Amino acid sequence: MTPLAVIVTVAAYFAVMFLISWISGRNSNNEAFFSGGRKSKWYVVAFAMIGASMSGVTFVSVPGMVGTSGFGYLQMCLGFIAGYLVIAFVLAPMFYKMNVVSIYQYLDNRFGVSSYKTGAWFFFISKMLGASVRLFLVCLTMQLLIFRPLHLPFVLNVAVSVAIVLVYTFRGGVKSVIWTDNLKTFCMILSVILCIVFISGNLGLDFKGMVTAVGGSDMSRIFFFDDVNHPQYFWKQFLGGLFTVVAMTGLDQDMMQRTLSCKNFRDSQKNLITSSLMQTVTIFMFLCLGVLLYMFARTNGISETGDNLFPAVATSGILPPIVGILFIIGLVSCAYSAGGSALTALTTSFTVDIIGTKGMSEGEVTRRRKVIHICMAICMAAVIYLFGIFNNTSTIDAVYKLASYTYGPILGMFAFGIITKKKVRDRFVPIVAMAAPILCLILASNSERWFGGYKFSYELLILNALFTFAGMCMLIKKED
Repeated sequence: MTPLAVIVTVAAYFAVMFLISWISGRNSNNEAFFSGGRKSKWYVVAFAMIGASMSGVTFVSVPGMVGTSGFGYLQMCLGFIAGYLVIAFVLAPMFYKMNVVSIYQYLDNRFGVSSYKTGAWFFFISKMLGASVRLFLVCLTMQLLIFRPLHLPFVLNVAVSVAIVLVYTFRGGVKSVIWTDNLKTFCMILSVILCIVFISGNLGLDFKGMVTAVGGSDMSRIFFFDDVNHPQYFWKQFLGGLFTVVAMTGLDQDMMQRTLSCKNFRDSQKNLITSSLMQTVTIFMFLCLGVLLYMFARTNGISETGDNLFPAVATSGILPPIVGILFIIGLVSCAYSAGGSALTALTTSFTVDIIGTKGMSEGEVTRRRKVIHICMAICMAAVIYLFGIFNNTSTIDAVYKLASYTYGPILGMFAFGIITKKKVRDRFVPIVAMAAPILCLILASNSERWFGGYKFSYELLILNALFTFAGMCMLIKKED
């Protein structure tokens, strides 16, 4: 695709996104920014959360991973569904009963201010790094397709990308995020379906032939029960999926901010259950697309694999130009919408949890919130630019691992608060929360040597939470 074609495609998408943001952000106040005024329709939020759980990385990585992991990711999706049931019937009713703006206010009510600030800071670090990495990877694609051919610097690419995210979330907050997430979900699903249709057509497959080809492929294996040491082992994937969703959706301000915008917890339960089922169907379509991409690549002499496979096929020029356009729209919609929701959640958490709004008027909160929103955008741009300086895979992998480690202490603190009724010595909670990830890092680095070749996978999150839970038990206050 030419830079002009990419620019026109991206500009058309942004024009629609800004229109939706402007309409949804009219007459918006602080309550609407933070919680959507608790007036969102559950089915609107459910459709939005399909796209909210997926980023630009997911858009290119899930089809690419089929070559090495088959359909094993569906094992994790089964865990996702179980995790959403826990969120729907345990966490959502609790948060609604407490009428919280930020979910980390629960830690303040249950343990004290040190636990509250600890949870908020762990979320802040994780979300800032995770969101910045996702936008960075898309900035790399935009640099390749637009900015480099026009001889424009990467720093301008970053500034434009973050400015776009800032502008469309500045007024509406979570209301704008929900409606732009609906646009993202629609574009993403449409892109995947049409790409499947065009690639199948190029391979000479009708619908029945496509189903037969995908089902008969060696890459369509779903369940792995044969090797407990393998990262794809079923119970590792299932339990990892369950606890990952509980931690990274149920205990993530970014994701729960959407759910808490529903009218009541009954509506939020409908949203969560419906969304989990639709997400599984969407991921299944991505995996089917992955098999077709590998078949197309072999047929046409394309050597790319993994994350590079989908971009290489979509922009190869072998398929009709519409496939490249659909890829760009799907990638851009996933990436910028995820960045917008993360920026809104960071602003909410930093304003409510870390800085605080107690005793402030509506106008004072508005002014502080806007300043923080801009500061969060500048901070995100700086982190993305730093990634651009280092620009190596190991840095990205390290950041993703760090982000996954930070959810363990949050999960452990919430689990202790919900399961037990004990009070703890609150001022020591930050020490426990920092010690748990360090212990997990030591175990993960030495697991093969200590445990006969065993490799930790997503279950490391569970271990992280257990260490935090055990540390909280050591802080229990003695009864008078």
